[in-house]
Amino acid sequence: MDNATYTCPTNSIPLNPPSSTVINVRPTPPPPKDHLLWSICNTLYMNFCCLGFLALIYSVKTRDQNVLGNVKAAHLYSHKAKWYNILASGWNVIIPLLIIVLIVTGIVHLSNVKGSYDFFGEEGYDNFGKLFRK
Repeated sequence: MDNATYTCPTNSIPLNPPSSTVINVRPTPPPPKDHLLWSICNTLYMNFCCLGFLALIYSVKTRDQNVLGNVKAAHLYSHKAKWYNILASGWNVIIPLLIIVLIVTGIVHLSNVKGSYDFFGEEGYDNFGKLFRK
């Protein structure tokens, strides 16, 4: 090979003309929430009718579908997990409040009934026994 220099004529057409490439990038929506921590808390605390456990199952399914890239199924499972968590949280709050209200109502009612058990009196045990003796 010789060390000659080669030049292109000025009237030649380049093989690859310069062009611009446009790439449209759409922002991807964030993946649906899996509500995993909320589900774990509902599973461990009172778990009425296993609602917290069902929420935990759907939370894990949501996470699995996010990893697989199936956004539609992930949204469905996320929606179910959210509603099971709402139901479980409602029961976790309502049942203890209901029990407290019933106990307080029972104590107030029993203290106002004639011949009932006197909770705070000196003769409370005797009065309680009179309720069941004839």
